[in-house]
Amino acid sequence: MAPPIETPNKVSNYQQTPHPPLNERILSSMTRRSVAAHPWHDLEIGPEAPKIFNCVVEIGKGSKVKYELDKKTGLIKVDRILYSSVVYPHNYGFIPRTICEDSDPMDVLVIMQEPVLPGCFLRAKAIGLMPMIDQGEKDDKIIAVCADDPEYRHYNDIKDLPPHRLAEIRRFFEDYKKNENKEVAVNDFLPASSAYEAIKHSMTLYADYIVESLRR
Repeated sequence: MAPPIETPNKVSNYQQTPHPPLNERILSSMTRRSVAAHPWHDLEIGPEAPKIFNCVVEIGKGSKVKYELDKKTGLIKVDRILYSSVVYPHNYGFIPRTICEDSDPMDVLVIMQEPVLPGCFLRAKAIGLMPMIDQGEKDDKIIAVCADDPEYRHYNDIKDLPPHRLAEIRRFFEDYKKNENKEVAVNDFLPASSAYEAIKHSMTLYADYIVESLRR
């Protein structure tokens, strides 16, 4: 009688290659049924703020869709489609770990060569401030360039931009809510130093906001 043929024990690839364990933050967030990270609170502003800072992009250059941060979940949601026949002239987003008087993070318009997908973040360099009144309320915007775009990273102040570029930006924000019967007023652009002060102020307000939240 022929001896039985021995067959090696087969081990599945799953058993051979153990998966890396999930870190405690992800496990905790899954237990809470929430997202793993919140871009407003979990992303650092960056060590070079207020001059160079992280910016989370909500709306890509050339988009007619008004995306915005959902402050409760940290996801990027569709707020509306613009009513006017205009598109965002540059990438638009917010600075993490800042807050303004309207209870939203600081807004930023980032000038660079290419559109960026909503939800991504980049390093931006402040070059100016656009004072704006939206329906009677202060709604200033930081004007910045992408700090890692070779075409724009050498810009240091709003005066470095061509006058026509500033005229385009002003016209967009003056017009983009007209068909909604909402009034927006854009005042004269201010230099980089004013942008730094506005960012520092929003960082201070955010620190106060966190302390107040912890006391509740």
